[in-house]
Amino acid sequence: MAYILRSTLLALCLLVTVPATHQAVNGGSDCATCSVIVALVEQLTEFKNQTVIDTLEQLCSYLPVQFKPACDAALQTFGPALIQLIVAGADPDVTCHALRFCYTDPGQPTCHSITPMTSVYQSDQEFEVKVQTARNSISGLTGRFTLGMKFCDIPGIKEICDWIKKTIASQEPAVDLDNDRFSTYQALRGAAWRGKDCSDVISDMYPGVIPTDGDKTLDSNCNGIFGVINNTGRTYEDELCANSQPRGVAVLGDSVSAHFHLPPQWFDATQISEKSFLHAVEILENEIDWPMMSTCTGHGSNLWPEAITGPIDSIYNRLRDRNRCNHRDFQNIAANGEDSSSVNHIVRTLARKPGKDRPLVVFYALVGNDVCNGHPDTFDHMTTPAEMFNNTMQTLDYLSKVLPNNSHVILLGLADGRVLYDNMGPRVHPVSTYWGTFTYAKFYDFLNCLQISPCMGWMNTNRTMRDLTTQRAEQLTAVLRNIATTYKTRYPNFDLNFLDNPINEAITKWEAMGGAGWELIEPVDGFHDNQLGQAFVAGILWDDVMNKFPDTFGPVNPNNDLIDRLFGDQGGY
Repeated sequence: MAYILRSTLLALCLLVTVPATHQAVNGGSDCATCSVIVALVEQLTEFKNQTVIDTLEQLCSYLPVQFKPACDAALQTFGPALIQLIVAGADPDVTCHALRFCYTDPGQPTCHSITPMTSVYQSDQEFEVKVQTARNSISGLTGRFTLGMKFCDIPGIKEICDWIKKTIASQEPAVDLDNDRFSTYQALRGAAWRGKDCSDVISDMYPGVIPTDGDKTLDSNCNGIFGVINNTGRTYEDELCANSQPRGVAVLGDSVSAHFHLPPQWFDATQISEKSFLHAVEILENEIDWPMMSTCTGHGSNLWPEAITGPIDSIYNRLRDRNRCNHRDFQNIAANGEDSSSVNHIVRTLARKPGKDRPLVVFYALVGNDVCNGHPDTFDHMTTPAEMFNNTMQTLDYLSKVLPNNSHVILLGLADGRVLYDNMGPRVHPVSTYWGTFTYAKFYDFLNCLQISPCMGWMNTNRTMRDLTTQRAEQLTAVLRNIATTYKTRYPNFDLNFLDNPINEAITKWEAMGGAGWELIEPVDGFHDNQLGQAFVAGILWDDVMNKFPDTFGPVNPNNDLIDRLFGDQGGY
């Protein structure tokens, strides 16, 4: 139970983080978390034809051993009240309102969430009567649990929330002994996000550095190529790479670039199992992001098939195939919730030094938070065109100080998020797979009612709102396009270009191939592109760059086959 609470809470905190300029209402994320948990418990109880107590014990048994004490603490705190309500037949709406995780603020509508087909309320008054009756039935069962208590104040859950805050506090590797911004540890912004460090005690050894002394004895740039050719005395690095124009790739972006993905089986009563949570710790340490399988920095193979499925294709993989000397030279500088303003902070975590490191291809990829952070009816808090210009120029000016000569920066336009509702609206959300009653349209309305939607404008059943959001997105895209044209020659160390966002093109092409658009969209959040979508977008983005800016990725290295024969997987990842 505690892990369901934890994973759901973290997911909602990251997915539906309310911007500072907004105030959640009606219980906000606590209400959403409670609704998901209760719906999952009730459906699993029905699906397995077992008691509520058996269901809770089963959920606890799925947990990694280190989380069992938290599970016990959480159950002891509000388990009795929860069990009483569910046994009495209260649906998730009634249960969560009775526990005061959900409530109705003055002047706000009552928010309704996931319910079985049998739950029908003729009026808000009838609903409130059911809530009060349910609340009265648990008056002696609350124990250490206080009605209206925040999830992160519940014993057991509190420790988990504290761990979450500490875990995702920085955009730089948490394990980095030599402070070169590269790590040997995979998660916590480590080697899953940036090429694996080949030495975490020598600060001059990291992916992308120009080799020291031709890498005669040590692999200073971590690409797996080093040593001396016996019959010539020339180093392998000089022989195989020096004239190949090696370079790396980086992305500055948001949750789409970081590849936010929640395993749907965590929320689906027909799929949830102990196997579902096999990689839970690593998933959380990576902020529920999958940069190692993303459009720009995907690499290696899928080691987490229990949690994510689909092909891996990426700009980095293709850049490496084009020149094996580029091995491990990638950086994913993206984070959930980033927009053109906040990206000016995380860009400073980019690891590149002019004169010391190789060139870098940087994708500036902010899909929509600049319009998602505002209200589409009033445009309040949406980024204005003037702000977009100033924010972007600030980022480019910083890049001009840190990027080596012959680098490339590509500005990607914002997406047209209307494809989300168009493809997902009538479909059933995984959290209601067994009941089959909670569509994405209802999911979007529920989050909007709580004012915690990650994108109120596009994740909206009101077409006018969706159109207004797209209108502002197009204005901001025009700003980026104009910057790339007007300031193309401003920065002597990098070439500046613009491309339309490839996500909408990907859906159009996928549908032309006989696919359905929803097949490229994340099933849990209904907002991001999924693993198939990330891979499909990579191919389109690569082709767009190759067709319009063919010098960006450099020439094909004629020594690739020889590198493969001599150095194999070049140290892997």
